[in-house]
This record gives sequence, structure tokens and C-alpha cells, in this order.
Amino acid sequence: MKKLATILALSLPLAAGATTPLWLRDIKISSDGSTVAFCYKGDIYTVPATGGQATRLTATEAYENVPVWSPDGTKIAYASDRNGNFDVYVVDAKGGTPKRLTFNSANELPESFTPDGKSVLFSAAIQAPVESAMFPSGRMTQVYSVPVAGGAATQVLGTPARFISWLPDGKSFLYEDVKGFESEWRKHHTSSVTRDIWLLGPDGKHTNLTMRGGEDLNPVAVDADKFLFLSERDGKTINVYEASVSNPSSAKALTDFKTHPVRFLSRANSGKLAFGYDGEIYTMAPGQKPVKLLVDVVDDATPDVVKMPVGKNISSASVSPDGKSIAFTWRGNVFVTSTDYTTTRQVTTTPEAEDDVVWSNDGKALYYTSERDGLYNIYKATMARPDDEPDFAHATTFKEEKVFSTDKHERAMPKVSPDGKKLAFILDRNILAVKDLDSGKVKKLTDGSTYRHRNGGFPYTWSPDSKWIALEIIDRKHDPYTDVAIINVEDGSMTNLTNSGYFDQTPRWVMGGKALMFLSERYGMRNHASWGSQMDVMLVFMNQEAYDEWQLSKEDLEIAKNAAKNDEKKDDKKDDKKKDDKKSAKDDDDDAMTVELAGITDRIVRVTPQSTYLNDAILTADGETVYYLSDDPDDGSQLWKYSPREEEHKLVTTVAGMPQFDSDKDSKTLFLIGSSMKKLDPASAKLTPISYSATMPLDLGAEREYMFDNMAREEAARFYVEDMHGVDWPAMTKAYRRFLPHINNNYDFAEMLSEILGELNVSHTGGRYSGASSSQADRTASLGLLYDLNYSGSGLKVSEVVSKGPFATAKSKVAPGVIVEKINGTEITPDTDVAVLLTDLAGKSTLVSLYDPAAKTRWDEVVKPVSTGRMSSLLYDRWVKQRAADVDRMSNGRLGYVHISSMDDGSFRKVYSDLLGKYNDREGVVIDIRWNGGGRLHEDIEVLFSGEKYFTQEVRGVETCDMPSRRWNKPSIMLMAEPCYSNAHGTPWVYKHKGIGKLVGMPVPGTMTSVNWVRMIDPSLVFGIPVIGYRLPDGSFLENQQLEPDVKVANDPATIVKGEDIQLRTAVEELLKEIDAKRK
Repeated sequence: MKKLATILALSLPLAAGATTPLWLRDIKISSDGSTVAFCYKGDIYTVPATGGQATRLTATEAYENVPVWSPDGTKIAYASDRNGNFDVYVVDAKGGTPKRLTFNSANELPESFTPDGKSVLFSAAIQAPVESAMFPSGRMTQVYSVPVAGGAATQVLGTPARFISWLPDGKSFLYEDVKGFESEWRKHHTSSVTRDIWLLGPDGKHTNLTMRGGEDLNPVAVDADKFLFLSERDGKTINVYEASVSNPSSAKALTDFKTHPVRFLSRANSGKLAFGYDGEIYTMAPGQKPVKLLVDVVDDATPDVVKMPVGKNISSASVSPDGKSIAFTWRGNVFVTSTDYTTTRQVTTTPEAEDDVVWSNDGKALYYTSERDGLYNIYKATMARPDDEPDFAHATTFKEEKVFSTDKHERAMPKVSPDGKKLAFILDRNILAVKDLDSGKVKKLTDGSTYRHRNGGFPYTWSPDSKWIALEIIDRKHDPYTDVAIINVEDGSMTNLTNSGYFDQTPRWVMGGKALMFLSERYGMRNHASWGSQMDVMLVFMNQEAYDEWQLSKEDLEIAKNAAKNDEKKDDKKDDKKKDDKKSAKDDDDDAMTVELAGITDRIVRVTPQSTYLNDAILTADGETVYYLSDDPDDGSQLWKYSPREEEHKLVTTVAGMPQFDSDKDSKTLFLIGSSMKKLDPASAKLTPISYSATMPLDLGAEREYMFDNMAREEAARFYVEDMHGVDWPAMTKAYRRFLPHINNNYDFAEMLSEILGELNVSHTGGRYSGASSSQADRTASLGLLYDLNYSGSGLKVSEVVSKGPFATAKSKVAPGVIVEKINGTEITPDTDVAVLLTDLAGKSTLVSLYDPAAKTRWDEVVKPVSTGRMSSLLYDRWVKQRAADVDRMSNGRLGYVHISSMDDGSFRKVYSDLLGKYNDREGVVIDIRWNGGGRLHEDIEVLFSGEKYFTQEVRGVETCDMPSRRWNKPSIMLMAEPCYSNAHGTPWVYKHKGIGKLVGMPVPGTMTSVNWVRMIDPSLVFGIPVIGYRLPDGSFLENQQLEPDVKVANDPATIVKGEDIQLRTAVEELLKEIDAKRK
């Protein structure tokens, strides 16, 4: 949806006026060449092909796009998200009431009308043919036909086909394929994942017409042989080309645009073309040059300033020293709320983001990072009337000031020392520095070598005596594994406290500085993807006395305390002068910590009794109780209380989200801050909710300008190579920035981000919009059944009951051939779109009426349908079982099969279990990584599959195990294809480089970088920055280096839908040949 229903306009619409629009998308010319349809600001318009005033066809709060003309030019089909997902609608080309044609919650996008104009073809991932061997991905859509008059859709094609263009015979069409994960707006790459133009003939044969490295897009048929398309070849940007079906390699450029890509090609019967370039519409008559179409749009100028309720997506928060207030940042602005009342005040009002808010030591000021100067800088806010108002939450006005003058340096993540004399901060993204607040002098404590990343900073914290800072570092060239260190602020000396080789992180001073708490994975269950292991709470004691006290039993501690009290009584009997002298001397250094660096690593102890997936932890002031938060198996976080000395362990409750701990100055009250905030009484473990209530005026246009500028700065600052692949980034950002006034929604904004980021010719980037959540959105449930798509009678004919689905029970009588006649009493006719009957039924008891034609019996069963997400998981399991069965059958039981779905821990454990379990006695194994989107598993896969037998375990002459027993010691082969991404490029590269086995399938695009997915201040938007490259000994990077297979073989769209996986068969044959050859 373009706007949330809860957002209210603050002012009346401005007077409507004609404007010259930019960022015109989805351009289509009518068949008679008289009219051009296009999308602008989320609505469908038409304009005469000669230019002039545009007519708005849609005017809802929804986002509408992808207009498609009927052959006679009287109707336009388009997609709309007014029901929470994209459905197909049709409307008269001259305007009128739109008719909804599709109802499934899968995104349904129109591709074309049928040649007779009676139906609309659309793409959606609803159900592949039952016998299909294609991977069950939402990206691998099918093509359906739905009558313009309405009714049930029928499947036309079981494989993806975008931008369908019919040939004159009305039986064949051209289409653009879908191969993998890469952003459709990426440019300049020449890899296997780039798209091609295909011909589907009347005999069902698919022919690849372009088959080259580089983008070939958007086919438009001219006659039975000639066609037009968009292509990026000849070293230029995307332009219009002409080719023939009989000789597609003879492509000829018809346009010669520079810099920006041509998009959205269409053609009238007369040969007149329409397309988009640089945000505007161009037309081109046969044999002529392109001409810009002058378009006027009457814009209703709906204001971009809205009133928004302050929500739960808090980016930073800090408890005041007295515990009476919490400062937090939301949507890029600073707020303060009372911890006892809902009273909340907004401190800053800028479209640029503020973040990292903290309190001064006395609670009279707030410090925070702001981007209002065009880069990160630190600001300070105080109450304008401190003598007349009690605190920030009840203040009426505030005074802001810069802590640093604006210059070329960036400063972020401020933290005031407990004595209020110094301000620590991150300088230029990776240097820890301290400013003396009296003299203004700045001292650098690190030089950037302890943290090479450019994402803005790292965790650090002041010691209670203001003389030390604890921080995370990455030492000894072992990125990304962090250690915990402390720095002496006076002399700048650093001591690495952990040196473990594991992740040690999140330092927090406890017990008045006697110890430093941190989290460590050294004892927990390891995550095979390098991060996400189970962790423990650890303590490192600053001196031997504190360590010795920690080791005492409850009884011994009580004896020690009593002895200390007796010593104090003896001191009281000394003369007053000595006592006063002693007191004065003590006051001078009362808060000083004793830090004994000698032997400090011997004073590290494990606190928690068991490793868990820790989010955060805190120790009470007396050091007797630790509270920690760990992931809940279902959702949210578990709050645990543990008393190490008494070994009492208790689950307190489960809380929403992933909150963090904070406390007041004396740790008398603890706090959980995050999506829901609570007070925590450290003695009783009682939780008290903290509520806040506020609204904020938000200028969405100004916010988008800031988000664009933030994207441009962050991309330039973090990109894995400084030259940004040779792109003139300032010029490019200037070229795209001019579109901002013409964008009023996040769909267009994310697409615009993808277009500009696509210029960098790199993986792991582009803009993404998660969509506006709505309780009114349609959600189609699934009965866990696969249907006969050729059945045309009443009801749905079952072809398969999916394992673990709602009907896969001992009591159910549903089997292949059974007809689903009714759902909740509503009959399913041949014209019924069953998605309507399954809307919002996931998890709800549903009456299903069934008929067995063979037995001529009818009965009812009550089941709870599953969500589409759950059904997708079941279909994946089904696909893996089918591939494993195929390998077993084709190899006559000699080979095993494993599929690595993601380069993550769960996938590794599944592979390890199958490989060394049920397949341990097989002669070899097929490793399938097709449709793997990445992670970080290349090291573990290399070790697992590179075992070499060195001896055999034997009992009384019987061989019982080959060694190594935890590695695969036999032959293997890896199956890969175009939809392998990121670490699914790095993993087969390592597999081949180490000579472990052959690669079979299709080339894998060079996408081996690591990414920062940056969430913007509008949390529904993210963009990607590839921040880490993987360099080879010759100095080149794996990014954009395509990996070729040893045996190249593609699956045929016409046969894979019939269950024939040619790539898998080839892998089996190659591995068996290798095994048999070694026997000779």
C-alpha cells in the first residue's frame, strides 16, 4: 500500500496543477499507436502518443503498475496491491470501475492478453506441475490465464516467462527468462545469471535466442521472424536492438543512448515504439530517431507531511542516571519518555537521522549522532528552561548545539565518562577517540587497525572510574572474530583480555569496576556459518582480591564480610585526627579501580551454567545475580535469572523482540529496552511495563531526500574497493537525485535505489521494500494438496497429498484422485477461484467436503490449512526427497545425495547427518547447491568433503570404521547452476580450487562478496553495500569472476516440468564414471 491507513494528513491538499513528470515507469503503447500507458507515483496514466495532458486511470491509496493493453486497445490490465499483495485488475482504457481478476496472495503480475483479447496472462508462483523437477522457489513463477470476464485461472506454462509477446500465429510467443537471485535492475554484468530471450513454439519447444553473457530483455515480436528487444551489448548501456528468430546473432542496435538504460520497450502495429529513458517517455517511428514525449500530469499535490504515531522500531535508547527517563531514537529523531508515565517529548525535528543517544553523567544533557551536516557529527541537547521544568520528559523546549565544528571528519557514537569530564566517540568510522570537555583537546586511543570495517563503529564502554575503556577489537588479522580489550585512557595502552580465536564481545563493566563482563562462544555449540553460536556470560576480574572473593562459597563470603566489619570497628577507635587524615586521603581516590594486568587472563571465569543463544546479560550491583536474555525457540527472548554462588537458575518470563539491558547509575533498577520497554527489579525479578505515547509530524519527501543522500554517502564510504568499480559516483547520484520530487512511495523509491546501485555492477546491492503491513491483507492458506492442473471439472482433483501437510494424517482418507468439492460449505465450480475460499484460513478449523469417484463416496474432513510459508517448506522437503530418490534409482543405490539449501549452520548439520549417517556406506555422494543464496560455509564444506582415509578401525578382524570418521573420505561431485549466489559462488570455487571433485551444471555468476544490508530510518526499506571482497593471489577479486563447471549442462524448460533433471542425471553419470575408472 502507498500509505498506511493510520497516517493522517496534517494539511489540506495544495491546489492541483500541471507538472512535467519524471520517473515514468512501465511504459506501454497501444496496438493502434494512439496512446501510451505508464505508471507515475503509483498510479496508471494514459497520454496521447503525440504528447500532451495525461489521464489518470487509477486513483486509490494502493500502488498500481505494470499496465498491459488488450489487442484492440479497449482495456488495460494492471497489478494493484490494494489487498496487501499484487493482484491483476482490468479497466476500460478510457476509465471506469476496475474489475479484480485474481485473488491469490502470491504476487500476480500481468504479462499479456491472449491474442483474442478474452483472457489475461499473468505470472505467479502458485503451483508448479506435480511432476515438475524445478526447484520450488517463489522466484520460479508459472504463467496463468484468467478470463477478462472473471473466473478461475488455468495454468499455461509451468516455468517462468516474463514480458510475453505473441507471434502472429497466436500460438507462439517470445519471453524473457528468470535464472536466479540477482537484482533485475543490475547493469553491466556479463554472467550466467543475466537474462535471455526465448521462443516458445506451438509444439512446446523452448529455444534460447540470445544465449550470451549480458542482459537481453523485454522481447517484442514484429512478425513471424523479426523481433525487438533491449540489450546491453557493444560496450554500451541498455539500448533497443532488432534481430530475427532465424538468425538471432545478427542483432542490430536501433538506438544509441549513453549512460542510462532504456527500459520498458513496447511497439504499436504501425511499428512505432515507446520506451523509457532517464525517467521520461520516448517514442520512435520506423527509421527515425527517438523523440522525447512531452507529458503533462495534473498532480493533486497531496502533502508529504503526515502525522505518525511513534512506534516500536527504536534504533537506540539510554536510561537516565536517575532511572526516571529513557531517551530513544525513532524514525531518526530523539525522544524522551518517563519511566513511570506515558509522557513523551520529541527533542529533535530533522529529516536527517539522529542515533546513538546517551545521557550526560548528571542527566542534564543528551548527546547523539546526527547527519544533518551531511556527515556524522555529534550534537548536544539541553533543556532550554532547566530552572522551570523538572526533566526532559516534561520540558517544553530544548537547546541544541554542535559538540564539534563541521569539517571533513565524521564523529559518532558519543559516550560521556562517568565523571563528566570526557567524551569518547568514534572518529572517521573506526577510530576510538576522547575529547576533554574542559580543554576541548582530542586524543586518539586507536588508529583504526583494531577495526577495519566502515559501518560506523564498534561496542565500547567507560569504566566506573573514567580511567579505562573496554572495547571490541579484531586482532591479528582474524576478521570477523572479535576480542575484548581495555585501554588506559591516560597513556593509551591497550590490553587484549581474551585472545581466544572465538567471538568474544559486548563488554560491560560490573561490580563497580571490579570485573568486566562479556559474552563468549568458546564453550557453546558452534555455528558452522561463523556467527550465531551459543554463548556464555563471562567475567574477567581486574584484580586478584576481586577474583578471590568471587571464588568464595556463600558461607565463606559471610565470614569474610563479618571479619571486614570487625576491622571497621577497630578503625573507629583510632583518634579523630588520624581518621580525618585517612578519610581525606581516601576521598581523593575513592572511586579509583585497582587494575592488575599481570595474570589478568587467568582471572577469566564462565558465569552461566549452560550455553544459550544469548542476546544480552547484566550483573546486579552486588555481583550475586546475573540476568540474561536468550532466544526463545518460538519467538522473542527468554529472560533468565541465575545466582552463581547459590547455583539457582530460573526462567523468569518470555519477552517480545530482542531487547537489551540498561540500568540507572547505581544499578538499583534494571531496564529492558527495545521494541517493548520494561523495568526490572533486580531483587524480585518483577517486570513493570514502560509505555510511551507520542506523535510526530513527518515530511516524507524530505525523509526520502535524506535516505537517498545517506545511501549515497554510505555506499561511497563502505564499498569494498575505493574506486567503486570505476563509476563516477557523485555524477551518478546527481543524475538520480532529480527524480526524488517525483517519487511519493516506497515501491518507486526502492526501485530507484536499485537502478542507481545497479550502475555499480556488483552483487549484494539494490533497494528493497518489505511492503506496508496491513491486518486487512489477503493471506491465501493451503490445504497441503497438489492438484491435477489438467482437470477441468467441478472441484479440485488431488494429485498428491504433501507429506506433513494437513491431510497427511492416519485418519484422513484423502488420496490421489479424490475431488475436493467444497470448502466450508461453498461449492467449487469450474469458475471458482479457490484462493477466495482459502483466504485467511491458515491455522483455522476448516470443513472440506470430498468425493472419491472410484468408490463413489462422499465425506467431510476438518483440517487446519497451513500458511503459504509453511507450504513452501513442505515443498522444499518434497523436492529434496525426490532428488535423493532419483540419485538412488539412477545409481542403483551406489550414491548418496545431499542438498545444501543455504550456507548456514542448519544446512550444514543436515548435510553432515545425512552424509555420515544414511549415506556413510555409499561409494560417493552428489552435493547439490543449486538455489543456494549464500551465507558463510565454504571452510566447513572444504573440510567435510576433503577427507582422505589414513587407517581403518578394526575389532577382531572386522572393519568397523574408516578414519577420519567425521569427514567424507570418498568421491563426491558438486552440482551448481546460475541461481547460486554469494557464498554459493565461493564454496564451489574452493571445492574446485582444492581439487576435491568435479563441478557439474551451469556457470555460477561471480557474486562472492560480503554485504551490509542497511536498514533505513523508514524500517520498511533496506539497501545493500558489498563491504568485503575476496582477493586471489593474483590480485583480482572473486566478485564478477564467473565460475565455470567442469561439465556444462543446462536443464530444458520443456523437460524439467515433466520431472527430468538433466543436470542431476549428468552428475550421477560423471561420478559413477569416476568411481568405476578408479577401480580399473
